[in-house]
Amino acid sequence: MKQHQIALKIKTTPKSLHKITSKIEAIVSQSGIVTGLCNIFVRHTSASLLIQENADPDVLKDLENFFAKLVPEDSNLYIHNAEGPDDMPAHIRSVITHTSEQIPVSNGRLVLGTWQGIYLWEHRQYSHQREIIVHISGY
Repeated sequence: MKQHQIALKIKTTPKSLHKITSKIEAIVSQSGIVTGLCNIFVRHTSASLLIQENADPDVLKDLENFFAKLVPEDSNLYIHNAEGPDDMPAHIRSVITHTSEQIPVSNGRLVLGTWQGIYLWEHRQYSHQREIIVHISGY
C-alpha cells in the first residue's frame, strides 16, 4: 500500500466557504494512487470542512444564514470570548460540522457526486491561514 501526505495552506476570507475541490484533486493526482481513500483534516477548532452542493451558490448562502441563526454571535450567551464575540460561536459551528472528510479514490480521481464540492468553512470574522492535512492511501 502506498501513502501520500501533504499539508495544504489556505488563506481564508472572513466567514466564508472556500471551494477547495480542485486543490484536493490535484494532490490526489500527484499522489499516483489509483484506488484508495483520501482523508482531509483541518487543523483548527474554528473552521470546518464540508462536502456540499457545488452548482448553486444559493445553497451555500442558505447554509451560512442557517448557522448564523442556529449559533448566534451574542457575547451574553457564552463564557468563552477570549478572541471576541465570534470566538465561541466559531467553535460550536466547527463541532456541528466536520473537521475531517473521507472520499474514495478510484481510477486516480476523487469519487465525488456530480454536484458535490469540497469546502473549507471559515467561521471567524477575520482572515486566517488555515492548514489542511491531505492523506491519501491505496494502490
